[in-house]
Amino acid sequence: MNRRLPALIRKEFIQVVRDPSSIAIAFVLPVILLLLFGYGVSLDAKRVPLALIAERPSPETQSLFSGFYRSEYFVPVPMADMAGAERLLVEGEIKGIVYLQSDFLRRLKTGGGAPIQLIVNGIDANTARLVQGYVTGVWLQWLQHRALEDRLPPAQAIDLQQRIWYNPEVESRNFLVPGLIAVIMTLIGALLTSMVIAREWERGTMEALMSTPVTMGEILLGKIVTYFLLGTGGLLLAVAMAVWLFQVPLRGSFWLLWLGSSLFLLVALGMGLLISTVARNQFVAGQIAIITTFLPAFILSGFIFEIGSMPTAIQWLTHLIPARYYVAVLQTVFLAGDIWPVVWPNLLALVLMAVFFLGRTRQLSRKRLE
Repeated sequence: MNRRLPALIRKEFIQVVRDPSSIAIAFVLPVILLLLFGYGVSLDAKRVPLALIAERPSPETQSLFSGFYRSEYFVPVPMADMAGAERLLVEGEIKGIVYLQSDFLRRLKTGGGAPIQLIVNGIDANTARLVQGYVTGVWLQWLQHRALEDRLPPAQAIDLQQRIWYNPEVESRNFLVPGLIAVIMTLIGALLTSMVIAREWERGTMEALMSTPVTMGEILLGKIVTYFLLGTGGLLLAVAMAVWLFQVPLRGSFWLLWLGSSLFLLVALGMGLLISTVARNQFVAGQIAIITTFLPAFILSGFIFEIGSMPTAIQWLTHLIPARYYVAVLQTVFLAGDIWPVVWPNLLALVLMAVFFLGRTRQLSRKRLE
């Protein structure tokens, strides 16, 4: 075995080098995904077109509107009347309307009803909530400023202090890029492994291996070691881009990050090998891998969509998704640090899943052709 295993690993690396698709999935595709999500995809709402209407302009209304002009979140669109603003809202040219009626000052001073009206396009619920929060922030800051000038009754004086932990810049990039590493590791570990082994069955390479003295355990171990090293290379590339290119903070230990990534990579490799024992056709193996590994990692892991907002049945289903635990480790280590009460239960889940998938693969793998 001391001679056969290194030879098998060398054979696997030669196959990887000779196969451009393997190199593309392991290194080119992660770079493309990171660039796409780092620069092109954002859950933030910035430079939102917002109509501003004041029925009776005054220094107070202009002072309030100036807060929207100073904000990085809005592109103010001054309008003369509600009819024109509503038309632009229907056509999608603006995302919201701030409307100050003619009795704005009276309502502000007496508290007789809401002094401002906000109308938001709710087709995109996430953007609508963000716009509502941003407008509320501008309004509260303006009230605080007026209170400091003693222009409002003491009851309306507001001292607004905000403190955001872990992601003080409130950048969705800091949330998306670490989670994307889980998708990348799934591509390398599960999708690539399942398709490459299926290709060996199609080309007859696997039959040639089975005619040699090597055991099935040695064949599996040679593939695990090879693609584990390949996945580690993809991990280092992704972490380097996240930290140095996208400026995502890495507040925890790199070695804890590597430990969690290694466990998840073993889970993904086990899933890929298990798929290859079921499907010996590249197309079938790729379809199974996409449906059972890639799509759940993308949709049900908490990478983009908050698990707590999902229906209860789907939340229970996410406990079967390995990427759920890895995303929790990634986002914790990157943004919060080495928070062991959060990290260790997820690491334990990954250990159990790795043992299950690798053990099941070894159990089903036999050195036979049928």
